[in-house]
Amino acid sequence: LWDPKTDPYISEHLGISVRTFKERNKIKICAQFGLSDALPLFVFIGRFAREKGAYILPQMIRQFYQRYYRANILILGSGDPQVAAELEALKAEYGAMYNCYIGYQEELAHLLYAGADFLIMPSEVEPCGLNQMYAMRYGTIPIVHSTGGLIDTVVDIDDNGQGIRFDQLTIEDILHALHRAVFLFKDDTQIELLRNKIMKLDFSWERSASQYLDLYQSVIPSIKPYDY
Repeated sequence: LWDPKTDPYISEHLGISVRTFKERNKIKICAQFGLSDALPLFVFIGRFAREKGAYILPQMIRQFYQRYYRANILILGSGDPQVAAELEALKAEYGAMYNCYIGYQEELAHLLYAGADFLIMPSEVEPCGLNQMYAMRYGTIPIVHSTGGLIDTVVDIDDNGQGIRFDQLTIEDILHALHRAVFLFKDDTQIELLRNKIMKLDFSWERSASQYLDLYQSVIPSIKPYDY
Protein backbone atom coordinates (compact mmCIF):
# COMPACT_ATOMS: atom_id res chain seq x y z
CA LEU A 1 0.00 0.00 0.00
CA TRP A 2 2.84 2.41 0.81
CA ASP A 3 4.79 2.09 -2.42
CA PRO A 4 5.27 5.25 -4.52
CA LYS A 5 5.51 3.12 -7.66
CA THR A 6 2.09 1.49 -7.26
CA ASP A 7 0.17 3.48 -4.58
CA PRO A 8 -3.53 3.23 -5.55
CA TYR A 9 -4.31 6.58 -3.87
CA ILE A 10 -2.09 8.73 -6.10
CA SER A 11 -2.19 9.23 -9.87
CA GLU A 12 1.41 10.39 -10.32
CA HIS A 13 3.61 7.41 -9.54
CA LEU A 14 7.36 7.12 -9.11
CA GLY A 15 9.13 6.49 -12.40
CA ILE A 16 12.74 7.03 -13.35
CA SER A 17 13.03 10.50 -11.76
CA VAL A 18 12.40 11.20 -8.09
CA ARG A 19 12.40 14.93 -8.89
CA THR A 20 9.59 14.54 -11.42
CA PHE A 21 7.57 12.35 -9.04
CA LYS A 22 7.82 14.94 -6.26
CA GLU A 23 7.16 17.93 -8.52
CA ARG A 24 4.04 16.49 -10.16
CA ASN A 25 2.44 15.53 -6.86
CA LYS A 26 3.36 18.86 -5.29
CA ILE A 27 1.72 20.72 -8.17
CA LYS A 28 -1.49 18.77 -7.54
CA ILE A 29 -1.48 19.65 -3.83
CA CYS A 30 -0.76 23.33 -4.38
CA ALA A 31 -3.43 23.64 -7.06
CA GLN A 32 -5.99 22.04 -4.73
CA PHE A 33 -5.16 24.29 -1.75
CA GLY A 34 -4.24 27.55 -3.46
CA LEU A 35 -0.52 27.43 -2.67
CA SER A 36 2.60 28.17 -4.71
CA ASP A 37 4.47 25.08 -5.89
CA ALA A 38 7.67 27.16 -6.13
CA LEU A 39 7.89 27.39 -2.32
CA PRO A 40 8.92 24.65 0.11
CA LEU A 41 5.89 22.70 1.37
CA PHE A 42 5.71 21.65 5.04
CA VAL A 43 2.90 19.30 6.12
CA PHE A 44 1.53 17.87 9.34
CA ILE A 45 -0.55 14.70 9.12
CA GLY A 46 -2.15 13.29 12.25
CA ARG A 47 -4.37 13.61 15.27
CA PHE A 48 -4.74 16.89 17.13
CA ALA A 49 -3.74 15.23 20.41
CA ARG A 50 -1.36 16.36 23.10
CA GLU A 51 0.99 13.41 22.65
CA LYS A 52 1.34 14.40 18.98
CA GLY A 53 2.34 17.94 19.96
CA ALA A 54 -0.55 19.37 17.91
CA TYR A 55 -1.20 22.14 20.45
CA ILE A 56 2.03 23.84 19.36
CA LEU A 57 1.03 24.10 15.68
CA PRO A 58 -0.99 27.36 15.75
CA GLN A 59 1.75 29.27 17.58
CA MET A 60 4.42 27.69 15.37
CA ILE A 61 2.60 28.85 12.24
CA ARG A 62 2.14 32.41 13.50
CA GLN A 63 5.76 32.76 14.59
CA PHE A 64 7.01 31.21 11.35
CA TYR A 65 5.21 33.74 9.17
CA GLN A 66 5.91 36.68 11.45
CA ARG A 67 9.58 36.06 10.79
CA TYR A 68 8.87 36.49 7.05
CA TYR A 69 9.70 33.01 5.90
CA ARG A 70 8.25 32.33 2.47
CA ALA A 71 7.03 28.75 2.56
CA ASN A 72 3.80 26.76 2.47
CA ILE A 73 2.34 24.97 5.49
CA LEU A 74 -0.53 22.52 5.07
CA ILE A 75 -2.21 20.68 7.95
CA LEU A 76 -4.27 17.48 7.66
CA GLY A 77 -5.82 16.21 10.86
CA SER A 78 -8.59 16.16 13.42
CA GLY A 79 -9.07 15.89 17.15
CA ASP A 80 -8.91 18.65 19.77
CA PRO A 81 -11.65 21.12 18.68
CA GLN A 82 -9.77 24.14 20.05
CA VAL A 83 -6.68 23.30 18.00
CA ALA A 84 -8.86 22.69 14.94
CA ALA A 85 -10.60 26.06 15.38
CA GLU A 86 -7.29 27.91 15.75
CA LEU A 87 -5.88 26.24 12.65
CA GLU A 88 -9.00 27.12 10.64
CA ALA A 89 -8.82 30.74 11.79
CA LEU A 90 -5.24 31.09 10.54
CA LYS A 91 -6.45 30.76 6.94
CA ALA A 92 -7.72 34.35 7.10
CA GLU A 93 -4.28 35.61 8.14
CA TYR A 94 -1.93 33.54 5.99
CA GLY A 95 -4.15 32.15 3.22
CA ALA A 96 -1.59 32.72 0.46
CA MET A 97 0.87 30.29 2.02
CA TYR A 98 -1.16 28.29 4.53
CA ASN A 99 -4.14 25.95 4.47
CA CYS A 100 -5.63 23.09 6.43
CA TYR A 101 -8.04 20.20 6.00
CA ILE A 102 -9.84 19.34 9.23
CA GLY A 103 -10.74 15.67 9.13
CA TYR A 104 -9.02 12.69 7.64
CA GLN A 105 -8.94 11.57 4.03
CA GLU A 106 -6.75 8.61 3.11
CA GLU A 107 -6.29 9.70 -0.49
CA LEU A 108 -5.18 13.18 0.58
CA ALA A 109 -2.77 11.76 3.17
CA HIS A 110 -1.03 9.70 0.47
CA LEU A 111 -0.88 12.71 -1.84
CA LEU A 112 0.73 14.80 0.90
CA TYR A 113 3.39 12.18 1.54
CA ALA A 114 4.06 12.07 -2.19
CA GLY A 115 4.18 15.79 -2.86
CA ALA A 116 5.37 17.49 0.33
CA ASP A 117 8.97 18.54 0.82
CA PHE A 118 8.96 18.17 4.62
CA LEU A 119 6.83 16.41 7.24
CA ILE A 120 6.61 18.01 10.70
CA MET A 121 6.29 15.66 13.71
CA PRO A 122 6.39 17.63 16.99
CA SER A 123 5.33 14.61 19.07
CA GLU A 124 5.66 14.81 22.86
CA VAL A 125 5.93 11.00 22.89
CA GLU A 126 6.23 8.52 20.05
CA PRO A 127 6.85 4.85 20.95
CA CYS A 128 7.62 4.11 17.32
CA GLY A 129 5.91 6.34 14.80
CA LEU A 130 4.88 5.41 11.26
CA ASN A 131 4.43 8.80 9.61
CA GLN A 132 8.14 9.51 9.40
CA MET A 133 8.69 6.13 7.70
CA TYR A 134 5.85 6.69 5.23
CA ALA A 135 7.29 10.13 4.49
CA MET A 136 10.80 8.87 3.77
CA ARG A 137 9.42 6.14 1.51
CA TYR A 138 7.97 8.94 -0.62
CA GLY A 139 11.01 11.22 -0.52
CA THR A 140 9.56 13.62 2.04
CA ILE A 141 12.12 14.74 4.61
CA PRO A 142 10.98 14.35 8.25
CA ILE A 143 11.41 17.12 10.82
CA VAL A 144 10.99 15.44 14.19
CA HIS A 145 11.20 15.99 17.93
CA SER A 146 13.99 13.86 19.42
CA THR A 147 11.86 11.36 21.30
CA GLY A 148 11.12 7.63 21.31
CA GLY A 149 11.05 5.89 17.97
CA LEU A 150 11.74 9.14 16.14
CA ILE A 151 15.28 9.00 17.53
CA ASP A 152 15.61 5.41 16.31
CA THR A 153 14.42 6.09 12.76
CA VAL A 154 15.55 9.66 11.99
CA VAL A 155 19.20 10.64 12.31
CA ASP A 156 19.93 14.33 11.78
CA ILE A 157 21.42 15.34 8.44
CA ASP A 158 24.31 17.01 10.26
CA ASP A 159 25.26 13.49 11.39
CA ASN A 160 24.94 12.11 7.84
CA GLY A 161 21.36 11.10 8.57
CA GLN A 162 17.95 11.22 6.97
CA GLY A 163 16.11 14.22 8.41
CA ILE A 164 16.09 17.18 10.77
CA ARG A 165 15.72 16.76 14.52
CA PHE A 166 15.05 19.27 17.29
CA ASP A 167 15.78 18.38 20.91
CA GLN A 168 13.34 20.60 22.83
CA LEU A 169 9.61 20.85 22.15
CA THR A 170 9.71 24.64 22.09
CA ILE A 171 8.81 27.22 19.46
CA GLU A 172 12.43 28.35 19.18
CA ASP A 173 13.75 24.82 18.57
CA ILE A 174 11.03 24.03 16.04
CA LEU A 175 11.56 27.31 14.18
CA HIS A 176 15.29 26.64 14.04
CA ALA A 177 14.53 23.24 12.48
CA LEU A 178 12.19 24.84 9.93
CA HIS A 179 14.82 27.47 9.19
CA ARG A 180 17.34 24.71 8.43
CA ALA A 181 14.79 23.06 6.16
CA VAL A 182 14.13 26.25 4.18
CA PHE A 183 17.83 26.61 3.47
CA LEU A 184 18.15 22.94 2.55
CA PHE A 185 15.29 23.37 0.07
CA LYS A 186 17.28 26.08 -1.72
CA ASP A 187 20.11 23.61 -2.43
CA ASP A 188 18.76 21.55 -5.33
CA THR A 189 21.69 19.15 -5.36
CA GLN A 190 21.62 18.33 -1.65
CA ILE A 191 17.87 17.92 -1.40
CA GLU A 192 17.83 15.59 -4.40
CA LEU A 193 20.63 13.47 -2.92
CA LEU A 194 18.78 13.30 0.40
CA ARG A 195 15.50 12.32 -1.24
CA ASN A 196 17.17 9.50 -3.14
CA LYS A 197 18.88 8.35 0.05
CA ILE A 198 15.81 8.20 2.26
CA MET A 199 13.68 6.48 -0.37
CA LYS A 200 16.10 3.54 -0.28
CA LEU A 201 15.74 2.97 3.46
CA ASP A 202 14.18 -0.35 4.43
CA PHE A 203 11.85 -0.39 7.44
CA SER A 204 10.06 -3.57 6.36
CA TRP A 205 9.32 -6.57 8.57
CA GLU A 206 11.41 -8.68 6.18
CA ARG A 207 14.48 -6.73 7.24
CA SER A 208 13.53 -6.66 10.93
CA ALA A 209 12.75 -10.38 11.00
CA SER A 210 16.08 -11.14 9.37
CA GLN A 211 17.91 -9.13 12.02
CA TYR A 212 16.03 -10.94 14.82
CA LEU A 213 16.94 -14.29 13.25
CA ASP A 214 20.61 -13.29 13.04
CA LEU A 215 20.51 -12.30 16.72
CA TYR A 216 18.94 -15.61 17.78
CA GLN A 217 21.43 -17.60 15.70
CA SER A 218 24.33 -15.70 17.25
CA VAL A 219 23.37 -16.67 20.82
CA ILE A 220 22.53 -20.34 20.17
CA PRO A 221 26.16 -21.53 20.53
CA SER A 222 26.36 -19.98 24.01
CA ILE A 223 23.17 -21.66 25.27
CA LYS A 224 23.82 -24.79 27.29
CA PRO A 225 21.22 -27.27 28.55
CA TYR A 226 20.34 -27.14 32.20
CA ASP A 227 22.30 -29.63 34.32
CA TYR A 228 19.67 -31.28 36.51
